[in-house]
Amino acid sequence: MPTALLSVYDKTGVAELAASLHDLGWSLVSSGGTARAIAEQGVPVTDVADLTGVPAILDHRVVTLHPKVHGGILADPTSESHRADMAEYGIEPISLVVANLYPFGSDTAFEHGSGSAVEMIDIGGPAMVRAAAKNHAHVAIVVDPSDYDTVVADVREHGEITLATRRRLARDAFAHTAAYDAAIVTWFDSDGGDGATDPEPLPSTIHLALERAEVLRYGENPHQQGARYRFSGATSWWDTMTQHGGKALSYLNLYDTEAAWRLVHRYDDPACVVVKHANPCGVAIGTTGDDLIADAYVKANACDPVSAFGGIVAVNRTVTQAMAEPLSSVFTEVVVAPGFDGDALETLLAKKNMRVITAEAPDEWPFDLKPLDGGFIVQQPDPVSLDRSTWQVVTETQPTDEQWDDLVFAWGVCAAVTSNAIVYAKDRQAFGIGAGQQNRLDSARIAADRSDGRAEGGVCASDAFFPFRDGLDAAAGAGIRAVIQPGGSVRDDEVIAAANEHGIAMVFTGERHFRH
Repeated sequence: MPTALLSVYDKTGVAELAASLHDLGWSLVSSGGTARAIAEQGVPVTDVADLTGVPAILDHRVVTLHPKVHGGILADPTSESHRADMAEYGIEPISLVVANLYPFGSDTAFEHGSGSAVEMIDIGGPAMVRAAAKNHAHVAIVVDPSDYDTVVADVREHGEITLATRRRLARDAFAHTAAYDAAIVTWFDSDGGDGATDPEPLPSTIHLALERAEVLRYGENPHQQGARYRFSGATSWWDTMTQHGGKALSYLNLYDTEAAWRLVHRYDDPACVVVKHANPCGVAIGTTGDDLIADAYVKANACDPVSAFGGIVAVNRTVTQAMAEPLSSVFTEVVVAPGFDGDALETLLAKKNMRVITAEAPDEWPFDLKPLDGGFIVQQPDPVSLDRSTWQVVTETQPTDEQWDDLVFAWGVCAAVTSNAIVYAKDRQAFGIGAGQQNRLDSARIAADRSDGRAEGGVCASDAFFPFRDGLDAAAGAGIRAVIQPGGSVRDDEVIAAANEHGIAMVFTGERHFRH
């Protein structure tokens, strides 16, 4: 009669699994709440304490850490010496271990403070999981309730859990304990429960445990496979979003939608962002009319309607019918919003290929990682402050109140544009965006060309300082009347003098926002 040891924190389906194994002739060993859940279903079960002769001790910290448990899991029944040891010490083989761990890293682990978090560090569970996974040639390990049916089906069909299943379950088990350890390391890196943070802004090691959340239509190009991964045990707005219609999402759909969704949440007023190939090609704040979000969309699309074709649209307000009507006439890959009015949703769902998504606000990233030969380059995320209290006017001309509003708006847009970045805006509407050029002057010229005179009297934002006055002169030629930039060039005096010559107000933020 094979023996199964069941000891789980998540008791979903465990009593039903126990009943099925019992019906198939297995004997069951368990402890604590798991044993009670099984017994309540009328299924015979032996308590671990009866197996080992030692009750749970140290406030339940030691339950399964015993040779009769780990000897039964790690034994190789084909080894003569193992069989001799088992006979001498009265150890019975265990053919199946079902264990999942205390939810360290979840809200449950931290809701009562650091003491509770420490108690959520499981010791016996990972030891059993790793032991069974190591000995997968003879023992099956199950850490996920979704695998219970597979195990039962194997036993029913083959009279045992097959080697192929045991190997796959062992791989998943080691992934499970790796993710668990990564969560604990991350907790220590945050403050370890006592505020003792690492003096370095980035930890000495980074342990990323990722689980595949969805397979995408394809990668950056159709011949590449793509998938979305998330931190193990975590959820994001991508996991909670609702896709109402449209085709399955591709790699670039996710990449561009993430960029649009983050940028639109930089603004408190009704705002719309249009993104194409990771760069905004239209951003606007709704300011006129009865329907501000519709106004924001029309203005954002007007920035660069050619680029907006096939783009991503994100708004920070519920989509109304007044917005849906002009949006539906533009080929759009994705529209994402906190909600949709009934008529608006119906209108947009009529566009069969448009992906219509309702989503929650995004969270902050813990790290910014980019692949590099042999590893990654890692940095902290780039926070973008729109608080002008630390900014400095460096010219004779002072910005007007309207220009201040536009400068704050344009600075937020510019920080989301690939460097070198120049943004021309007026009345909190972007009219020209120059992105990804090898020199700032070309970006200024592109922004001027896209603006086509519409930004005259407006403002210019530059993600980094002007190394020469030519970029400032180009902005003046486009009719710009106020400029915001970080400052910090050895030629700042030359650029400030040029601004004074043109009667342009210029603000230094003291903070660069390169983006690659």
